[in-house]
Amino acid sequence: MIEQSKVKELAAQWLQGRDYFLCDVSVTTDNRILVEIDHQDGVWIDDCVALSRFIEDALDREADDFELEVGSAGLGQPFKVLRQYEIHQGHQVDVQLKDGHKLCGTLADVTAEGFTLVVQEKIKAEGEKRPHLEDVPHALRFDDVAWTKYHLDFK
Repeated sequence: MIEQSKVKELAAQWLQGRDYFLCDVSVTTDNRILVEIDHQDGVWIDDCVALSRFIEDALDREADDFELEVGSAGLGQPFKVLRQYEIHQGHQVDVQLKDGHKLCGTLADVTAEGFTLVVQEKIKAEGEKRPHLEDVPHALRFDDVAWTKYHLDFK
């Protein structure tokens, strides 16, 4: 069986000096390898092909038969690494908390421990007849978050 650490090492070699970053590597028991990369401005198919060839050339098909797929992390997929949070600062994201609450807001202030999500909420101030929308920051720890995804709005 092909070791996941070997594939991560090969991907890291190819990614060195490039603006791409590694999001995930998985290897199943039947040697199906999936490598996900990302980039601030999107992922080009030519780069996926180049990384795929680099990894394939370094692995021995005679020793282990394998299937290799290299692709982008995908807009609709949950964030897997801190760098994805960093490049999406200022963008709308959906957040599912482990306690079941779901939030949608603007991603801000990302740190290694968590991030701030600015959510527009209806607030009724004392003396006002009607509530108004106000930006409310929510400090969230990664430990409390089930997943975060880029918000896709088709309106």
